[in-house]
Amino acid sequence: MSLPALSARSVVQVAVSDPRVRPLLRELGEEYSARYGKDAHAELARYPDEEFTAPHGGVLLLILEGGEPVAGGAFRRYDAATAELKRIWTHSGHRRRGLAREVVAELEREARARGYRRIYLTTGPRQPEARALYLNTGYRPLFDTEADPESIGPLPFEKHLSRHPESDLGEDLRTGKATAQ
Repeated sequence: MSLPALSARSVVQVAVSDPRVRPLLRELGEEYSARYGKDAHAELARYPDEEFTAPHGGVLLLILEGGEPVAGGAFRRYDAATAELKRIWTHSGHRRRGLAREVVAELEREARARGYRRIYLTTGPRQPEARALYLNTGYRPLFDTEADPESIGPLPFEKHLSRHPESDLGEDLRTGKATAQ
């Protein structure tokens, strides 16, 4: 049995108001509410939309396949040297394909291009797949990994971005080949 060919994939920077962002916000809200038993839309509205725009030091990216959003994520300015990742999302119909890893890599590239030298983020204690994603992509946990995540609350991570990206060996997530990032 052969798999169907994937549609062309592209990465676009968009405003939070772009209609293509609606699936991201809807699914994140539903997922957070299901995991934490409360309305998560307040968390999604916690930061003003403009914090995810270039003039304010942020960005919102979507990965499109055949013109449709399949994954996305954002960062906002945390401090002068640090970008904070937010809203990492993979469409429920497109999980287990490495798209979240691709989103994180794209956000890291964009943060580095904008002069950030560090990434900071938190994820919820009931999101083991997110915890694994960050651990597997080189993020350093700023918490006791042996402790019960529920006893910690939001799980903080950081990653320092090198000044010379060509010295960072990584994997091109589109080709699966080792490359200099």
